[in-house]
Amino acid sequence: MIHDEMPDFLAALPRDGAIAGLDFGEKTVGVAVSDLRRGIATPLLTIRRTKFTEDAAKLLEIIAARGLAGLVLGLPRNMDGSEGPRAQATRAFARNLTRLTPLPIGFWDERLSTVAAERALIEADTSRKRRKEVIDHVAAGYILQGVLDRLGHMKRGSDG
Repeated sequence: MIHDEMPDFLAALPRDGAIAGLDFGEKTVGVAVSDLRRGIATPLLTIRRTKFTEDAAKLLEIIAARGLAGLVLGLPRNMDGSEGPRAQATRAFARNLTRLTPLPIGFWDERLSTVAAERALIEADTSRKRRKEVIDHVAAGYILQGVLDRLGHMKRGSDG
């Protein structure tokens, strides 16, 4: 099931279990995963896209191997908040994934996540070649960490 709002996504998640953040692009899908307590996002890998069935098979392998409880896709909105062709492609990818996995899927506004990831890699003195290799899964890490922070805030808000 797809959830546009974080409260709905949180309600659909089991109490425990890692989740993955995905930075879906035209040529790649960056993947990051959380710890079991959903506190820290760790960039994992970048999948070079070929066709949906192969891309999905790689994601399903990661889901099974890590026992993931949910997925979050970065939704690339325009700076004015509207959705263009890339956002529509991301939504279509999510719809297709729901046919293959029962996991809850949420969306996270990813505006500027790649810019933030690039800036962090430059500050870490990462070479241009290495930045190109890791930028997508580092951006997925930024997306996922934003979600984890939001979910943690929502949980704390409901506790008291």
